[in-house]
Amino acid sequence: MQLDGAAENLRLFKADVLDRAALAAAVEGCEGVFHVASPVPLDKLVDPESEVIVPAVKGTSNILEVCSTMKVQKVVVVSSTATVHFNPNWPQGKPKDESCWSDKKLWYFLAKTVAEETSWEYAEKTGLDIVTVCPCIVFGPQLQPVVNTTSELLLYVIKGGPNAMNDVMWEIVDVRDVADALLLVYEKPESSGRYISASNYITTKDMLELLRKAHPNYNYVKCKTDGEHNSPITPTSSEKLRNLGWKPRKLEETLLDSIEYYQKTGLLQDAEGEGYSCHLPEMFSFFHAAE
Repeated sequence: MQLDGAAENLRLFKADVLDRAALAAAVEGCEGVFHVASPVPLDKLVDPESEVIVPAVKGTSNILEVCSTMKVQKVVVVSSTATVHFNPNWPQGKPKDESCWSDKKLWYFLAKTVAEETSWEYAEKTGLDIVTVCPCIVFGPQLQPVVNTTSELLLYVIKGGPNAMNDVMWEIVDVRDVADALLLVYEKPESSGRYISASNYITTKDMLELLRKAHPNYNYVKCKTDGEHNSPITPTSSEKLRNLGWKPRKLEETLLDSIEYYQKTGLLQDAEGEGYSCHLPEMFSFFHAAE
């Protein structure tokens, strides 16, 4: 592992969230638990129920029940702003806050929303101390060798995927700032409820200008700037998390550190875009510009 001190201080357990016995072995002796796992589909789903809904919802229930049995003191559940953004009844122009909940129409957003609602129902029923954190699109350097869904999205932008993108709003947070948020809500005894973790907003056009200024030689995706484009992403408020002491970094640092990681790992081998082949993940299809 690339984390400092991992060899001495980190133990890894293999634990399927649908296997309660494996979860119990991993949780035994812990005072706190961070539940960060949820399936994020790259492509169209064959069986959404088994591929997304069951692991997200049943997996969350299993973890919470095991934590209760093992007398865990506090559980931090990583949710998503996918549970916040998709609410057509929210007042136009008003930043969405922790009181806003998404409609349950798309599979991933349904899974995340129901999983978080399940967490709150369980907390109310049992008294288990639960806090949820809802990050937006997460960029930044990875630890794991496998390319995750949001990195697929940024690689599509940098390497110039085959379809143009709409000039819509992006809501971005650094993975390191998400980690800071998780530790913050865990360590602060006064933390409670939901916390939105979203620090930067930028349009597709402005992000491309920022990236080109620093790295002009990549084949960036084309941006369709004409006309109005409907996007589910509108500004949210992280005021509650900032009031707890959260201090996220600037967007430019996040984007440039992401590119540096892709370069070091061979995902960006040259200016022509050879190396890792990219495609736009299905859950971000709303970025696609119409032909």
